[in-house]
Amino acid sequence: MKIRMVIHGIAMDPMSNSPVMLLKEAEGDRILPIWIGVLEATSIAAKLENIQFPRPLTHDLMKNIFDFLGVKIPKIEIVDLKDNTYYAVITINIEGKTIDIDARPSDAVALALRTGAEIFVNEEVLKKSQLYSETPAEKEKEIVGATEQEKEKLKELLENLDPKYFKYKM
Repeated sequence: MKIRMVIHGIAMDPMSNSPVMLLKEAEGDRILPIWIGVLEATSIAAKLENIQFPRPLTHDLMKNIFDFLGVKIPKIEIVDLKDNTYYAVITINIEGKTIDIDARPSDAVALALRTGAEIFVNEEVLKKSQLYSETPAEKEKEIVGATEQEKEKLKELLENLDPKYFKYKM
């Protein structure tokens, strides 16, 4: 089953000083944190904040090329989680054909923000991931796919994230 998500924001992990992309269920409270690179975070944040650059960033360039070629992007989907690495696909429609293209989640989301594509995460990925929920009842649910120490560390980190670390929030 595919769960529709929205970009909840970009935060900085105070422990690693790395950006974290937060995807939130559109019709629920689960949040999927995905640690991403600085360049991808910059691209996503620029779009969230409607910052215009004098020259196109890579994701803007890709959108411009797709627009010129008549390529549509109806959705992106985070399809798997293996060895702490998330996998995504960008679905494109070109001349009546639908094609899924392998991508990093951060690149897929950056493109989705620019094209209006819907964002989905497979339920299985949510089950495999270390989930976090904004509702207290959900916080107590079991986090799967990690050691007890990792579960506690993630839970602590996400529960104690100060809003000042949210550089860009939807």
